[in-house]
Amino acid sequence: MSNERGNWGSSVGFVLAAAGSAIGLGNLWKFPYLAGKNGGGAFVIVYLSLVVILGFSLMLGEMAIGRRGKSDAYGSYNNIKKGWGFVGMMGILCCFVIYSYYVVIAGWIVKYIGLFLSGGMDGDPVEYFSTFISSGTTPIIYSVIMVVATALIVLKGVSGGIEKASKIMMPTLFIFMLIIVVRSVTLPNAMDGIKYFLKPDFSLITPKVIIAALGQVFFSLSLGMGAMITYGSYLSPETKLVKSAFCIPVLDTIIALLAGLAILPAVFSFGLEPTAGPGLIFITLPKVFSAMPFGNIFGVIFFVLVLFAALTSTISLLEVVVSFVVDQFKLDRKKATVLVSTLIALLVIPNSNSFGSMAELKVFFGMNFFDFLCYLTDNILLPTGGLLLCVFVGFIWDKEDLKNEITNHGEVKFEMFPLWIVGVKYLGIQLLSLILLQAVGVQDQFLVYALGTIFAVQILCGRLEAKRGVKAV
Repeated sequence: MSNERGNWGSSVGFVLAAAGSAIGLGNLWKFPYLAGKNGGGAFVIVYLSLVVILGFSLMLGEMAIGRRGKSDAYGSYNNIKKGWGFVGMMGILCCFVIYSYYVVIAGWIVKYIGLFLSGGMDGDPVEYFSTFISSGTTPIIYSVIMVVATALIVLKGVSGGIEKASKIMMPTLFIFMLIIVVRSVTLPNAMDGIKYFLKPDFSLITPKVIIAALGQVFFSLSLGMGAMITYGSYLSPETKLVKSAFCIPVLDTIIALLAGLAILPAVFSFGLEPTAGPGLIFITLPKVFSAMPFGNIFGVIFFVLVLFAALTSTISLLEVVVSFVVDQFKLDRKKATVLVSTLIALLVIPNSNSFGSMAELKVFFGMNFFDFLCYLTDNILLPTGGLLLCVFVGFIWDKEDLKNEITNHGEVKFEMFPLWIVGVKYLGIQLLSLILLQAVGVQDQFLVYALGTIFAVQILCGRLEAKRGVKAV
């Protein structure tokens, strides 16, 4: 079978697929509870600022690497600059690890769709959720269902599988989201939740809130894991990268804001706790739906839209790894998809059992299997991958070649290129260093000293870059 690389059928298809990769549980599961936990509107205003500052910049950088390198994440880095493929390899590893535990949560969503289709929940939502996730075989089966569904789509290829599925799921997700938002904001006392979510109290903006928002931007937009590099590698030379890099964060942010409007007003309406954490959609919201007229119908609609969001993300996670296997090991797409999906299905077992029989097995720095993998990706691999992306784009990649790629050799105007590249080289590295240093426990004055040292190295590297003749524009 030919290993010829696929291509997107249209720019709209690419934007929807890339937005689908970004729009996932990070928007519908994580964003509302982080907003609830970090001051509501204060968190939202910081998040929006960082999407503009960091999200667009790194999105554009990853897409440019993918289209210029015309390969998987490893191959694209290596094709641009030999010896830098290890950065892409980190992203591929990150996708593989994230997929292995992400699909466990996606399996819970499948279970809850069936639950509301069959009449809803009886008894205490906390006890029901706890009993289900610790029940051994049953949650594993639901997760494997998601693995199979994802594989069937990826098997169809870029245009015939991923793009077609995204064109159906993304508009449906948006419509279902609007239905839930309308129902949520029309509940009694919903205005309290709307005010909490959208009215910023600037006194609540603390370093903790900024770091939480920074991490959420990075996680939500699928940055640092090679997804946008892989999707970018399927782009035609005529695609306008700047426009696409702008549209994807905008769509992702719209869905995140709608998720907040869908969840927090309902939580306030029923007098529940907006800081409930990850259990917000599996414990708190079932309470809301059970007390709401036609709650089972809205429960089905809500969990179907969450399923679509999860599925568009699992597709991109699998595609990153499959693309690597196809390009580097020359397997055809079918064999690569089956191989990777089988390995993921096996890893589902210890990940799922981390909530059951392996819950107390603390084998990794006091964490169980699931928690350790989450910590590894969210706090180490993702920010390190993003940091090295900034180093590569800012200091390694020849600036004239980079500018030609972004502007389609001068056919597309991007007058902000000098400002953009300075932002990536200095601000991007500082922000991602902040996440990484916090993750490894650097605090207080030591954090300031570390960031200052990194900035001095940045200045030095900038001067060395200028001396060796790498053009800035």
